[in-house]
Amino acid sequence: MSASTTLSVMPARTSRPTGTTQPRATVQNSFAPGAVDLPSLVPTMFTFMFRNIASDGFIFSDPQSPGDVSRDSRPGCIIAAPSFPAETPGTDEDYVFNWVRDGAITAMEVAKAILPTDQDGSVQTLNDYVTFANLCHSNAQPTKGHACFAIAGDARPWTEQNDGPALQSITLLAAYDQLDPSTQKVAVGLVNANVAFLLGVYEDPTTNLWEEHTGYSFFARSAQLRCFEEIQASTVAGIEKPAGLQPAIDWLRQAIAGHWDGSKYVSMMADPGNGAPPSPQDPVVAGYDPNIDIVQAAVYGAVSVTDPKLLATAAQLRSQWEEGGIAFYPINKVDKEQFGIGPMFGRYPGDVYDGDAAHPALGEHPWALSTCNVAELHYRLAAEIASSGTVPVDELSAPFFAQSGIDGTTKPAAAAAALAATGDAMVRAVVYHSDHLELSEQFDGTTGYERSVRNLTWSYAAYLSAMRARADVV
Repeated sequence: MSASTTLSVMPARTSRPTGTTQPRATVQNSFAPGAVDLPSLVPTMFTFMFRNIASDGFIFSDPQSPGDVSRDSRPGCIIAAPSFPAETPGTDEDYVFNWVRDGAITAMEVAKAILPTDQDGSVQTLNDYVTFANLCHSNAQPTKGHACFAIAGDARPWTEQNDGPALQSITLLAAYDQLDPSTQKVAVGLVNANVAFLLGVYEDPTTNLWEEHTGYSFFARSAQLRCFEEIQASTVAGIEKPAGLQPAIDWLRQAIAGHWDGSKYVSMMADPGNGAPPSPQDPVVAGYDPNIDIVQAAVYGAVSVTDPKLLATAAQLRSQWEEGGIAFYPINKVDKEQFGIGPMFGRYPGDVYDGDAAHPALGEHPWALSTCNVAELHYRLAAEIASSGTVPVDELSAPFFAQSGIDGTTKPAAAAAALAATGDAMVRAVVYHSDHLELSEQFDGTTGYERSVRNLTWSYAAYLSAMRARADVV
């Protein structure tokens, strides 16, 4: 683009008193919640996601340094959301930063969208993403697993999250054929550097997905395992395959299995501090399970969607937010009875975060991305059943299948259709409670109105990923 635009984030169309956690009250969408054509919304959701990606002609200014052009965004920066306290009343969180994990998940959707190419066959947005990712990597400190960066590419004081380099590497491999030759070399170098770093830390504790605890993370291990497996299988020229790759794959598979506590996968296990394997009965904190990051380990990581232990955990996730559950969202009951949509999902039953960290409030905030991720699990499982001709119902998975009206007598085609319909009902709840299709981070668990930071990039990416999975079965 020849002319540049510096983004000035507009005030929310409706507002809340600063320091409160009341939901933003806007009208609902006008279409019937049970009849919306979900794939038809993909272009809109992609556009909303894409506007959170900086280019040389679309520039974000740093809300902490307004007017300082040296702090403006670099092309390829993917902000978590265009939301910060001064323009989003009721929140105290600044999301105008680039998280390695969120950026990788978003760039994956850009790669999968098959955008128009330049004369050299490359997609400029992906070239920019790789260049910016490499800039952040060069500035990363104290480790190359640093999670969050300013929009100019320098490290923000934050946590070390060893799922980020793994997810980034997966995305770089997926985007490789849409990069120009010089950027392909940068991508290969970055992947090799990420893998070298991960091979040195995969056995170590890390900060978890939700940036709340440090220990042994089911999600991080799953992301690392998928990364190592894809590196091992890669045919991209220049991708190194160190001798320690296969032993790491074998170790991670065993470590992931160790998160099973007899009824569910445990999200985080504590670091005993002496190098001994932690007990699966020793979670980091009570009330942290079942945690949605177990499902996300199947969506973004290496856990199979047919794993009966995963499905057993997913069944408990759903039941805890439906009527009678320990973290019941009243909106799920209303949606089911009035519209036949839902349920919506949160992160974990003891969650107190709703964008206003200074005023924590237990529960009442399902997330758009969590709900879309669970829907994607249903779509991907439906596709596996349709392909294999087998419904993997057993003692562990039976409660999950029962939530979609499936049992051991259900034919594969009927089971696949039922799972897809379950996924559709979940995504339709997200669409219905959106603000004219714009997606905040969370919804109010009682009213259904949006709350927390607005226009969360990952929310749109999760919708798009779910729709890609849906296309394989519907």
